Order: sequence, then structure tokens, then C-alpha cells
Amino acid sequence: MKIFDFLKNTANNDSTQFNRRKFINFGCACCFTTVGLISKAQAQIPEVQKHLNAARVAAGKDLLPYLKLAEVADPALRDPKSLTPQQLMALPAPPPGKAFDNLYFVGSKWVSCWAITTSDGIILIDAMDNDDEAEHIIEKGMREIGLDPAQIKMIVVTHAHGDHYGGVGYLKRRYGPGIHFSEIDWQMMSTQLEFDRPYWGRPPKRDPSKDLALRNGDVIQLGNTKIEVMLTPGHTVGTISLLFDVHQGQKTYRTFLWGGTAFNFGMRPERMSRIQSYIDATDKARQIALQQNIEVFISNHNGYDEAVEKLATIRAQSQVGKNPFVIGAQATYRALTVMHECATATQIAWQNTKS
Repeated sequence: MKIFDFLKNTANNDSTQFNRRKFINFGCACCFTTVGLISKAQAQIPEVQKHLNAARVAAGKDLLPYLKLAEVADPALRDPKSLTPQQLMALPAPPPGKAFDNLYFVGSKWVSCWAITTSDGIILIDAMDNDDEAEHIIEKGMREIGLDPAQIKMIVVTHAHGDHYGGVGYLKRRYGPGIHFSEIDWQMMSTQLEFDRPYWGRPPKRDPSKDLALRNGDVIQLGNTKIEVMLTPGHTVGTISLLFDVHQGQKTYRTFLWGGTAFNFGMRPERMSRIQSYIDATDKARQIALQQNIEVFISNHNGYDEAVEKLATIRAQSQVGKNPFVIGAQATYRALTVMHECATATQIAWQNTKS
């Protein structure tokens, strides 16, 4: 079923009145970085430019996608050819793929879902936008690459926005996995959602007997696999990022999945505290990148880590070569520095606005 057909059926079967034109024009407040853009004059503040220049230096030629974050601080940097989230959602899903022996991609060009295989089942990281994607992208993709969806034992959701929890309902009904969010984001979903969209599945309700409310420093374990939880607030107040090991043959690589990247809170009254928490989190994370020798840095949006393109590179290799996901600890540090500097530039620009 194509995405627009699904959306039409949803509108016909739900009390929500859905308008296709409105959908096409809807900017996804969850992750669309142009929310809260500032003026050209504010972008030219010397301190803003200082941090944007630092971000450019850190990005080099290999980490340019993370400079998307600078669009918030300097509208002139926005790429007019970039696709909207809705346009990306409407594209055919890319082939699922194997990034490492125990890590698989089963997502779209817009939003990612990662599957970690363990000795006692599968852990999913995020669940995309809705039931349709859970069935026709996650479930179908897993089967195509030889993974059994019935082995899904846990779904760890990085933050409480519907493009990451929307497919949880379908997968929970089918397979009954434990659903794990940060304690903060469980609370947010049970009180007042930050954002909602008619094409997102409903937020899950926590079953305390099996669904974890995660805190900073917690460790999730399934079989032979441990995932360390790091609270990285900003994108939501309770966003979590995840540290774990991936394997390729005899080699093991420490991996960091960043849980929420864009400055999607630019119109909210608490935006200054949110951007400061993001600045603090990226600073802490880049130190951890060096301490733990984190050589793989991935995202839950392909627009940042280019996972789809990297998987295509792996498929095109005639023999096993350098894995493009292995970027090294210094590059991981630089990626987090780009994010840190873009956030700092944005904070200074916001400080100079009257609104």
C-alpha cells in the first residue's frame, strides 16, 4: 500500500479529518530543522558566525549532512533542493540491509529503524511513523534479510515523537515485545504530546510489568547484548541515545546511536533551556566518544548518517572491504562537535531575538 493510499484510508476510518493538501504542506515539527529560523541580520552576529565557522571546520568534507542544523542559525544555508519529510515518506522504501553482523537497517529514506540481533532475540530501535510502515517496511524488510519478526523481544524508542513510536502499536499487537522509553518521555506521552500528526500511530501506554522507564546510565540487556542508555535532552526533554557493540567477523566496534538531532523546539517558550541541554549533551557525548573509542556513529534519520547510501556501498563491494559505517572515534568527535557548534550558534541567535 502506498503512503498516500494509507493516509486516505486512515482519514476515512478515523474521526480525524484528513486533508491531502494540508498533509503535503505540513512541516514535520518533529524533525524539520527550519522551525524557528532567525533573520539574516541575526545570522550575521559575529559570535554566531564564529560558531558556524567552527561547525564547518569540524564537518570537513565527510560530515556535511550535520551542517543542516546550521539552517536554524543562518537561513542562507538552507538547501532549496532538499526534500521535505513528507516527500521523503512518499518515496519507495530503500532495500533493507546488513550494516554489521548484528545490526540491520529496516527503515525509509526519512526515518530509520535499526534491528540488533542477540543470542535471545531481536531489539528494535524505533518503530517509524505508523502501522503501515511497521508492516510494509519494518516487518517485510526483516523477512527479506532473513530476520524473523517474531523474535522481536524489545523496542527501544529514542524519543516520544510519532515518527519514532508510530509503528509500536502494530508490532506490540503482533509480537508482544517490551516497549522502552525514557521515564521523562513516558510522562510526556501520558500528559501532553509536544507534536502530533494525523499520519502518526497513537502513543503507546506503558505496561509497568514489562515496559521500562529508562534513566541516564541504565543498561538494557537481552541475551549476550548490553545497551547503555545516555540521556541526551534537547530534541525532547527525555531523548535518549544508545551505546552498544557491533561485530564484523572477529572485529568489535563501539557504536553510538544519537537519539534526537534537530532543533525542533524553536517556537516553544522553554527553547533556551532546551538548547542549553542539547549543548551540554553533545559536549558530554564527544568526550565519551574519545573515552570509549566510539568508531560508529549512527542516527535515526538517514539525512544525517547517510545509512541508506552506506548500505548501497556495502552491497556494491565485490568483496568484503572497509565498512563505511566505521568512521573512527575522531570523526565521531567531529560529528558531535558540528552538532555542538550549530546548537551554540542557534542559542546566541535566539538570545538576540525579541520573541
